[in-house]
Amino acid sequence: MEIAITKAASLKSKPEADRLGFGTLFTDHMFNMDYDPENGWHHPRIEPYDAIPMDPSTMVLHYGQGVFEGLKAYRTAEGNIQLFRPQENFKRLNNSCRLLCIPEFDETFMLAALKRLLEIEKDWVPNAPETSLYIRPTIIAMDPFLGVRASHTYRYFIILSPVGAYYPEGFNPIKILVTREHVRAVRGGVGEAKTLGNYAASLLAGDKAHQAGYTQVLWLDGVELKYVEEVGSMNIFFVIGDELITPALNGSILPGITRDSVLDLGRKWGLKVSERLISIDEVVNAHEAGQLKEIFGSGTAAVISPVGELNYDGRILSVGDGNVGPLSQKLYKAITEIQYGTAEDAMGWVEHI
Repeated sequence: MEIAITKAASLKSKPEADRLGFGTLFTDHMFNMDYDPENGWHHPRIEPYDAIPMDPSTMVLHYGQGVFEGLKAYRTAEGNIQLFRPQENFKRLNNSCRLLCIPEFDETFMLAALKRLLEIEKDWVPNAPETSLYIRPTIIAMDPFLGVRASHTYRYFIILSPVGAYYPEGFNPIKILVTREHVRAVRGGVGEAKTLGNYAASLLAGDKAHQAGYTQVLWLDGVELKYVEEVGSMNIFFVIGDELITPALNGSILPGITRDSVLDLGRKWGLKVSERLISIDEVVNAHEAGQLKEIFGSGTAAVISPVGELNYDGRILSVGDGNVGPLSQKLYKAITEIQYGTAEDAMGWVEHI
């Protein structure tokens, strides 16, 4: 399919690269594409960033049938632009589509469309340290209909936002509150999909954590409230003794691309890497035995986020010596150097624009 391009009549002022927040500014153009049963996915176009007209009965507003992704474009020291494992994002987006009864799309075409959009918006990719252009591909149900069924029509769009660090703390240890009062998802549901309702389900617990002085919530499984699953916006890792552990994917945990990258690097470095059930009691016991060496989260937004404190039922678990752990530091350095092109991409993860 040919991508139609309509340029904006006037362009926005670019923000100062060293003063960026996260998710508040958007570029001049966006990608749009539509779906209906007769034409399939059709009418791909790049056009000025603008509102999407919706009927008040549009199904996504009432039933939450929508999926999205998050990835970034990075500027290298030479001024080039590159992506980090974007094929995996489109593969995961299609998996989310299957779980939400949304028609799948051509992943190769969608990557090409993203690259074309980035070529047009290349001046929006910031060049200050730890900055990037955040990319949000999204699909929403567009039928004007009140009734519980899958929509027949959809809108696919991509918007872009120049961003700085995700957490105000930057690459410093954060504090996490373990919740037993709320659950995020259960096996057999849509916990492994990147879909709207999963994030809505996290808001109340997250708000309570923030009020208590914590950055994020650590979720336990929704059946027994026993096994660790993930953090609000990240997958979670523990270093216990000589073992790097992350909860196994079980249908209620988002299969993070940074998570997968951490596992690949850990194995390449010869670490003892485990994807398995890990109970919160095992974490507490390891802390009491002096074997809990590090905790960190992984995700597109923060890459690696070291955890300095865990609060479980009022019991405070201080992790390490209060500083960033050596494995967290090594992983953050390895991944970001590949992303920004300052180290060789021996893993074949970079896609050049």
